[in-house]
Amino acid sequence: MSNSSTIEKAYGMARQRYAELGVGTDEAIKRLAGIPVSLHCWQGDDVSGFETGDGLSGGGIMATGNYPGKARTAEELRMDLEEAMSLIPGSHRVSIHAMYAETGGKGVERNQLQPAHFSGWIDWAKANEFGLDFNGTFFSHPKAESGFTLSSADEGIRRFWVEHGMACRRIAERMGRELGSACVTNMWIPDGCKDIPIDRKGPRERLKKSLDEMFTEKIDRNYLLDSVEGKLFGIGSESYVVGSHEFYLGYAIANNILLCLDAGHFHPTEVISDKISSVLSFLDEILLHVSRPVRWDSDHVVILSDELKAIAQEIVRGAYLDRVHIGLDFFDASINRIAAWVIGTRCTIKALLLALLEPIEKLRRFENSGDLTSRLAMLEEIKTLPFGAVWDYYCLKSDVPAAEAWLKAVKDYEVNVTSKRG
Repeated sequence: MSNSSTIEKAYGMARQRYAELGVGTDEAIKRLAGIPVSLHCWQGDDVSGFETGDGLSGGGIMATGNYPGKARTAEELRMDLEEAMSLIPGSHRVSIHAMYAETGGKGVERNQLQPAHFSGWIDWAKANEFGLDFNGTFFSHPKAESGFTLSSADEGIRRFWVEHGMACRRIAERMGRELGSACVTNMWIPDGCKDIPIDRKGPRERLKKSLDEMFTEKIDRNYLLDSVEGKLFGIGSESYVVGSHEFYLGYAIANNILLCLDAGHFHPTEVISDKISSVLSFLDEILLHVSRPVRWDSDHVVILSDELKAIAQEIVRGAYLDRVHIGLDFFDASINRIAAWVIGTRCTIKALLLALLEPIEKLRRFENSGDLTSRLAMLEEIKTLPFGAVWDYYCLKSDVPAAEAWLKAVKDYEVNVTSKRG
């Protein structure tokens, strides 16, 4: 019996088992195929970018490890992304930072970036039928060395970063227009203090002023969706972060833009799964940065953890699939970078499939009738349903390797491509 026939036979049995609970596996797979996940380009080059000049590291952005073969050029990075995408079922997107501009070897300041500097990315995405998302890069730059950008008390520095944000929005608008899909454009800044500040008010007033200026230009939401991202702390901003969750939640609601919830940007015992329904009670849409914090915002490769499953459950149970944009945000240079993409993205999609396979209506009936015993019993029983057979079948029908078979392709690519990069 061939591998494909084994998968199909197992799927037939799984489909019957799920049907007994009122769950249609074919319908779940069809819905799953329409959910894009935005892969983050910075996993492929350790958040280095391709700028020239004397950029500075910092802002809490740090990849650990030095696994050989990282991408050195935009062409190599795109090649690696294509390899990763070929091993992930579904149609997805790619998120890039402003620091991944292609300037022909010329130094172009970030406030002077133009859509033309991303034409290579746009043409590549168009050829591969990928959507693109975008991020302003407010770190790794001499004008971010003080730890303050949009909230800087230095008017020249503050204005520089406002202009960078404005440039990013124009670039993103071009991406969305050319690709026929709204580009989610996220703004995160590292602004804050290592030790206790006297003035918490001033920087936040300046940040609000900067954001107001940055978002003055009205751009069609069919092409651009603006998002802002808060954080609890970072390296060098342990005591005070200007753009806190509360600050950006208020700003997003007041200005009808997206709020980004990053899984690693809260207290260690906080989870974003519990925040989704609260935030979406007041906002039309949100962006998620799915990551795996280990004691802090360490951006470990996403695994099929309880929290990842809870995030997917909240999205599906709340019927939020059209209102939540799912993006990844992790970077691990201690393992094969392409494998990291594949592991994290496949796990995210697996979590969504698990949520789509829940007998939600049956569970709701138990809950609404007050039969909490049956609710708990059913939640535990469905954990051992033959989900893996449905996943393998989805991979088979998506023409990507099922189970662990994708790892061989990554190893072959390492031998033939990345190991030759020196």
